[in-house]
Amino acid sequence: MSNYHIAKFGGTSLANFEAMSRCADIVINDSSTRLVVVSASSGVTNLLVELSQGQLSNKQREQSIARIKDIQMAIIAQLHLSDELISRVNHLLAQISDLSMAIAKQPAANLTDKLLSFGERLSSTLFSQLLIDRGQPAIFFDVRDVMRTDSQHGKALVDIDTILSLVQQRLTPLLDKHIVITQGFIGSDVNGHTTTLGRGGSDYSAAILGEAINAEQINIWTDVSGIFTTDPRLTDQAYALKEISFNEAAELATFGAKVLHPSTLIPAMRKNIPVFVGSSRAPKAGGTLVLNETTSKPVYRAIALRRSQTLVTVTSVNMLHATGFLAQVFTILAQHNISVDLVTTSEISIALTLDNTGSDSSGRHQLTDALIDELKKICQVTIEHDLALVALIGNGIESSCGVGAQLFSTLFDINVRMICQGASAHNLCFLVDESVAKDVVTRLHHAMFEDNQQGVA
Repeated sequence: MSNYHIAKFGGTSLANFEAMSRCADIVINDSSTRLVVVSASSGVTNLLVELSQGQLSNKQREQSIARIKDIQMAIIAQLHLSDELISRVNHLLAQISDLSMAIAKQPAANLTDKLLSFGERLSSTLFSQLLIDRGQPAIFFDVRDVMRTDSQHGKALVDIDTILSLVQQRLTPLLDKHIVITQGFIGSDVNGHTTTLGRGGSDYSAAILGEAINAEQINIWTDVSGIFTTDPRLTDQAYALKEISFNEAAELATFGAKVLHPSTLIPAMRKNIPVFVGSSRAPKAGGTLVLNETTSKPVYRAIALRRSQTLVTVTSVNMLHATGFLAQVFTILAQHNISVDLVTTSEISIALTLDNTGSDSSGRHQLTDALIDELKKICQVTIEHDLALVALIGNGIESSCGVGAQLFSTLFDINVRMICQGASAHNLCFLVDESVAKDVVTRLHHAMFEDNQQGVA
């Protein structure tokens, strides 16, 4: 393992010159930080997404480009300008304009990915200059030179073996003498075409690069001081955890926590690299360390909430003492590209959940008429919307006495629609109506964390 640290900064940490300066302080104050991975400045990606959809009028397109330029120029105004920097930024902005016009005429996935890449390319250009202004040996590095992916635009899959080789050849030799500033979220295929890694891509990029350089630690700097016992917006009694295991953090992220994306942790887990999560606004406030093995293993570590869930129940008397019915149902779902979340079964029915987070909460984007008609040929189908998934995250939940009793006594007057326990030692999940979700989390947090402090790490 090297003694290098990786610092990854999210969009809010790079929103303006003041925010970028705080990030520069963090890098400078940790001499082990030799690789910095950045997201686009806050607001830029959303504007690029609007442009990439090709639905804006000429005037709207010009306004979006102007807003992107304003965000970046407000930062540039406080940097030491050079002809090279001005030329590079103007060239990037000109390409945004050209690409957005091309997409408006003829939308294409490869053009969309190229357009979306400019947020990170701009922020990394400016952040490297800021560090140079502060007397640091910073250099800009285009991550597309090493982040090799397939050609699945919008959600490209990485080629880990090729990335490891390219990083050792092209990136690692720079780290001893330089602070390397590069981009998250983007990569390139074998033909040199720009690709994007999809949701959580910047954190994932940092973890992949951390694995490739065999980093000592990966530091994820965001706008919150660590991973909390639950979303602080749900209860003001939520508090940051000092530590959490990779398995717990992955479960927490999978079931709704926004601090880390589940896939982010995989490269770090492979190399047993600790991941620190802290706030760039208050770096001295501490944060959460994600480890393979933690010093404490409480039954309850955190509570996750994921709204916009759909419950599908399929029932058929043909299931009774029969074989193959489950296979029939899941074959139909697979043919319609349905990703099932939770599953419970009884003698004549199957209940399963679909996650509609971030899309039309009606679930109609997944539950097409064709799918429902096909299921109805073999069973009765009941669909319920407006549900929320609550997940208790911890250790040994499936083998701990009293978990169910504590849960149901706390929620004695709440209708629990579905419960899943036993598939993992790290979670217990159940569904409730969205209208009572906040109250459910608040009650559980009070009963399982505030009363007995089991969640203290």
